[in-house]
Amino acid sequence: MTQELKGVMMLAGSLQLVLLLALSTEATSLNIPPEVEQLPTIVFHTTGPIIALPYDNIVTIRCEARGNPPPEYRWTKDDLDFIPPQPATIKSDQLATDGTFVLQNKSLARFQGKYRCYASNKLGTAITETVELIVPSMPKFPKETIEPIVVEEGEPFVLQCNPPEGVPPRKIHWMSIGLQHIDQDERVSMGTDGSLYFSHALQKDSRPDYCCFADFLRIRTIVQKPAMAVEVKPWTPEYESSDSSDASPPVRTPSLLLPSGVQTEKVLLKGAELQLECVPGGYPTPKIEWMKMGEKLTARTKFDNFGKLLTIPAIEESDEGKYMCLAKNSAGHAVHYFDVIVEEPPKWLTVPSHSQLTVIGSDVYIRCSVSGKPQPDIMWKKNGHIFEDDPLNNKRVLDDTLVLHNAMPDDSGVYQCEAVNRHGLVLSNINIMVMNMAPLILTEDYQEYAVILGENVTMNCSVFGSPPPTISWAKDETPETIEGERFVALQNGSLQIYSVEKKDSSEYLCVADNSEGKSSITAVLAVKDPTHIVNGPQDMQVISGTTAQLTCQAEYDKSLEDSFEVVWIKDGEQMTLSTEEQSRYFVGDGMLQIMNVNLSDEGVYACMARTRLDEDNVTALLTVLDVPDAPQNVEISELKNQRNICLAWVPGSDHNSSIIEFIVEYEESQWEPGKWKELLKVPGNQATAELALHGHLNYQFRVYAVNAVGPGPPSEPTALYKTPLAAPDRNPENIKIQGHLPNQMDISWEPLLPVEHNGPDLKYKVSYRKLAVDDTWTEHLVKRHSFIVRNTSTFIPYEIKIQSRNSHGWGPEPRIATGYSGEDVPTAAPRDVAVEVINTTVLRVSWTPVPPVTLRGQLRGYHVHLLKKRSFLNPDRILDERHTLSFPGKRTHAIVPSLQAFSEYTLTVNVFNKKGNGPSSDPVTFNTPEGVPEKVPILTTSNAQKDSIQLVWGPPLVANGILTGYLLQYHLSLAGQQRSISTKGWFIGTMCAVALLTLVVFTVCFIWRNQGGKYAGTPPPGRRDMLAMDKVKEKEDLHPSEESQAMNDDTCEYSDSDEKPLRGSLCSLNGDDVIGDSVSRDSLVDYADGGGEFSEDGSFIGEYSGHKQSGSVTEPNGFGPVTA
Repeated sequence: MTQELKGVMMLAGSLQLVLLLALSTEATSLNIPPEVEQLPTIVFHTTGPIIALPYDNIVTIRCEARGNPPPEYRWTKDDLDFIPPQPATIKSDQLATDGTFVLQNKSLARFQGKYRCYASNKLGTAITETVELIVPSMPKFPKETIEPIVVEEGEPFVLQCNPPEGVPPRKIHWMSIGLQHIDQDERVSMGTDGSLYFSHALQKDSRPDYCCFADFLRIRTIVQKPAMAVEVKPWTPEYESSDSSDASPPVRTPSLLLPSGVQTEKVLLKGAELQLECVPGGYPTPKIEWMKMGEKLTARTKFDNFGKLLTIPAIEESDEGKYMCLAKNSAGHAVHYFDVIVEEPPKWLTVPSHSQLTVIGSDVYIRCSVSGKPQPDIMWKKNGHIFEDDPLNNKRVLDDTLVLHNAMPDDSGVYQCEAVNRHGLVLSNINIMVMNMAPLILTEDYQEYAVILGENVTMNCSVFGSPPPTISWAKDETPETIEGERFVALQNGSLQIYSVEKKDSSEYLCVADNSEGKSSITAVLAVKDPTHIVNGPQDMQVISGTTAQLTCQAEYDKSLEDSFEVVWIKDGEQMTLSTEEQSRYFVGDGMLQIMNVNLSDEGVYACMARTRLDEDNVTALLTVLDVPDAPQNVEISELKNQRNICLAWVPGSDHNSSIIEFIVEYEESQWEPGKWKELLKVPGNQATAELALHGHLNYQFRVYAVNAVGPGPPSEPTALYKTPLAAPDRNPENIKIQGHLPNQMDISWEPLLPVEHNGPDLKYKVSYRKLAVDDTWTEHLVKRHSFIVRNTSTFIPYEIKIQSRNSHGWGPEPRIATGYSGEDVPTAAPRDVAVEVINTTVLRVSWTPVPPVTLRGQLRGYHVHLLKKRSFLNPDRILDERHTLSFPGKRTHAIVPSLQAFSEYTLTVNVFNKKGNGPSSDPVTFNTPEGVPEKVPILTTSNAQKDSIQLVWGPPLVANGILTGYLLQYHLSLAGQQRSISTKGWFIGTMCAVALLTLVVFTVCFIWRNQGGKYAGTPPPGRRDMLAMDKVKEKEDLHPSEESQAMNDDTCEYSDSDEKPLRGSLCSLNGDDVIGDSVSRDSLVDYADGGGEFSEDGSFIGEYSGHKQSGSVTEPNGFGPVTA
């Protein structure tokens, strides 16, 4: 057949293929359901090659396929039926069920070969690619006797290794018999073939034990070639001379020991590693240069073995071309060319569909599109047998496409496309089913679909049929097809509803119809309410050790109650909540409680409420607040000197609560070892502290942080830090100067703390002198912290100073303190004592102060002594009731309250200081006027008649004067009775008599009780005429003035005849202790200086005042404290 005829036939075939593609119906690629008979499909098989290693006990070769009916298996080995020679080497039951067989190690060698699996049922046969089983023998060098190699100095030579084949990887080593590696360099190196190349021989190369070792790493085997001997003869010049022993060999033009010839062709698969090697010989040692003809070497190029090996990893088509290596030295050069060709094994351009379903009478096209270099040859098979072009039966093989025209059921089968070139093959099984079949609905009838309101739902209607059925959906058995934007019929037959509504709940009918028949199923749709968390957890901060409560309350569709649950998730992982009592977690009533919270509980918590259909979740951040961690890396650095240091540290974690302050503590080993004391507080934003230290101490420091939660643990203590000796930094404080005896002065002070000594032998220098009298200081050096100055004058001011001293020196210049020597009792009594009776219970006493020189101490105040001699109600009874009132500070008068009315008193005054009382003044005698009697203690009625009643009462407990009568008052409670009585003549007369009598009694009492007086003591000579007793004018006002109500006087102390204080030292008039009576009262305004406030000594003293009130006022019952 001529080339022209072949070309015309090929063109006609191509046109026919195009015409068939245009006029035929494409077959459908489909997954056939298991319920329908279907062809075998390989689902798993062992790929090769399989290398059986010596330590492998068994070799398993697998082949698994699915189909209906289930497929049966058979194997071929090297294209022949494979029948295991011995049942012991194969599991026959496993071979029948899944095609797997197992070979035992002891007989593997005879099973070496290429295997293929065939899986068949009545519809067809699927096959696998071949898998090669390689059973390598143990590698070993042949036994041989190797003659010594004799070379002349300067000549190149090669030691051949010729290692045996074995399981890769393989490594070659050149060593001596003593396992010492042969040194390699530019002159001596090993090639990729394992031989050892010498570019020129030197005399040092002579040795008898060159050994080649082949190391097979995978099988852990090393084999050795017999040792080779090398003898290098020294070079002898053609014309010998006397110094020929030192002559060097002549230069040699480079030659290539590897590879041989001028040009080499290298064919590699794409993606492999390219290795080009040139090993030169010559003297001097030649250098190797590499180049690519016509272009530069790729940047991926690497050079190894002293430049003799060129390597390009993962070679690509662009790396094809001609490469050249150039070996040159001073004598010349040699070259070698490499033609590099990059090829590929077959690979799919488009992977064929694994299965096609078509109706009877249609055309089927199977395309097998592959690439490779060289271009792969394509072989077609059906059910494992060669499939030939058969135009008469409408079966065509047109290059890479197989065409079945007007396909019939017997065209069904498994078609194989196998593409092969010299580098490998690819195989694809294509299942072709030619059949007509009524619709078969695979989805279950009356399947219920539950969906959440507002979500999307897909109701399935999976149908198989040939030709492909038409699928339609209807609602509630209505004939109309469902329409609307929310309803979408999918290509696979399912119905999808978007944003479902409550009204969508119903029954839906899926109808499948083709030329072979019709079938239908019903789907039930139920729309549920969504799950929603109405009260979810909130972000919160919890202090470590307390309890955290996270709330999660949800609403959900009650029909889903059986699947409803609340799940807690922490940091993305579901929490496992134990029900044990000792668990820290408790879940109940829509709440998660975490007891005794610690830092590990911190994180993001998600509450997930879910049913089998939906879920809702709310997250919250739980922040655990805890005390700060201990500071780290506490370090000491000196500043000005050894006693001024800087302490620095690295703060620890604040555990979500900002550090407020750092506390620096110290411990010293001399005075209180083991006791840590606070030294300094530092703000929380500062991590350094400057410390001024005491001398002569061994310090250790530590730091702890404080935040709002509390103090954290302390840091590790620093190393011991010793400070040098130093003079004291300060002098004693709180100097106290007292005089316990009149002629001495007691000096005491607060001593320095032990850590403040700054050195041994601490003492105090006490210096004193009279104030404004002496210029010279009297000094004493003492160890204790007190000193007594004896033989001093009484109450003399002194200047005192105390200075610290130790063995290293004196402390700073001390401050001067002022004090007095000891006190003695006063020597003079107050003069000119005068008494002014204000009313029945209050008087004002005044005096002239004693001269200061007679005080002999610091003035503390005055005592007023009262002696009640008798009561005028019982004038014959002599009394001796004594009371004392104390008035502190410098003063000239005082108000004395709580006197008893209608009595005779004697009064004296004395001054007092810290040491005691001075002499009393001359006594002053005075009388108090009558006062208002107390109320009747009891009133009873008896012998009640229609127009009379008998009243009985008791006299007042305290009369405060001579009783003159009783005032009777009454009120009728019944209005009718009042009117009847008021008309009686006897009643009107009686009431008029009572009114007149009452008016007379009040008038007499008013005149009597309103009388008072002023009393003075015995005046001094020359002043008796000035201080004569005068009668006090009568007071007409029945009520006290505003000033009288608010009258104040100085603080007083009140004591009985034994001079013991009575219930307190502050005395005033208030409450029940109101000054005066309801009939007559002397105003205190005439006697109160400064509006009721006495401040003669410059300080507030006290207040004495009555309260403005209406009605009757009772007299005080006795002496007692009164507060303003």
